[in-house]
Amino acid sequence: MSTDGSSGPPRVRPLVFTLRSSDEMIVRARQFHDEMQRRRTVRDYSSTPVPRDVVEAAIRVAGTAPSGANLQPWHFVAIGPEDRDLRRQIREGAEVEEREFYEHRAPKEWLEALAPLGTDWRKPFLETAPWLIAVFVRPHGLAADGHVVKHYYAVESVGIATGFLIAALHHAGLVTLTHTPSPMGFLNTLLERPSHERPFLLLVAGYPADDAQVPDITRKPLDVIASWK
Repeated sequence: MSTDGSSGPPRVRPLVFTLRSSDEMIVRARQFHDEMQRRRTVRDYSSTPVPRDVVEAAIRVAGTAPSGANLQPWHFVAIGPEDRDLRRQIREGAEVEEREFYEHRAPKEWLEALAPLGTDWRKPFLETAPWLIAVFVRPHGLAADGHVVKHYYAVESVGIATGFLIAALHHAGLVTLTHTPSPMGFLNTLLERPSHERPFLLLVAGYPADDAQVPDITRKPLDVIASWK
């Protein structure tokens, strides 16, 4: 079966690839590291508008991510600043779940781990930031003939696509925040998504507020996060 679900041998085409020298690859890799090293999760946003074209381009990047059997088990819902009522409902739904989490469901150890980050159940950025992108997982889809097609490694694939999306938005000059209220079923209702899709996360994107601050944290060094054999 081909990658598009049809029978017969897979269709192929020549790979488009740019061969670079070792020196150029090292420079590019280090430059990208330096850029991503400056990426931080931001909770204080400016309401300054961000062009839709920027978000569209970033979502296109996410859509290039690898996925199990190339079934692309993701769906992105972008919510701009115009629909204030929907943004308010999303914030209210998220804060209901977050307040329950912080006050009743969260283990003591989890709250202790969150304490240095200064987070709580209040999520004003869901209304302030110019863009929210709700990412959904599709555990299965429908073939052209209507039969159900299982999506393999759906969660892993959507996680990779979300990483691409975050990197693309940062590369464009924006800041982001990954928000995962639990449970997130209210997003299906508010965003009119089918029941077989599962919310993966809410990605907040925009410009940082002029007085934005971030926790003073460090990253683990290479010799801690990687081994060489």
